[in-house]
Amino acid sequence: MLSKILNKTHNRDEFDCGIESLNRFLKERARQEADRQVSQCFVVVDENEEVLGYYTLSSDSIQGSELPEKLRKKLPKYDRLPVTLLGRLAIDKSCQGKRLGTALLGDALLRTLEVSKNAIGSIAVVVDPIDDAAMKFYTRFGFIALDSGRMFLPMKVVENWLAEN
Repeated sequence: MLSKILNKTHNRDEFDCGIESLNRFLKERARQEADRQVSQCFVVVDENEEVLGYYTLSSDSIQGSELPEKLRKKLPKYDRLPVTLLGRLAIDKSCQGKRLGTALLGDALLRTLEVSKNAIGSIAVVVDPIDDAAMKFYTRFGFIALDSGRMFLPMKVVENWLAEN
């Protein structure tokens, strides 16, 4: 894996992705949420343990009725279906444009697929894009927009994408 679980040795103080809410989350809340088992934060660091990028994963569920009918037909008729939430993904300005975001997304998808196959069921990865740039980023990797504003990537697509890359 490219990333590591965020710990006390990782320096978050200088991290700046250009979006204040993502900076503040990493600096002030990421470890607290992990300690409370709300989400897990994974980081990429340099040789000085400076955080260059991060993402968070947590369990979530989605209304079956939110999904496209083509996918819904293949799933149990539950009101809510299990998904993995890729809650945040951010890259420090010093590393933007160097494909670290793509690498971290691949890392997150690999972790998600492994857990889905071996531990906790999940039909898809879901994101809540923070802005149009994030929406464009996720669209490039096959995420599908839902009417709610969320985007999802079915686990079968995750598996195929990882096999190709």
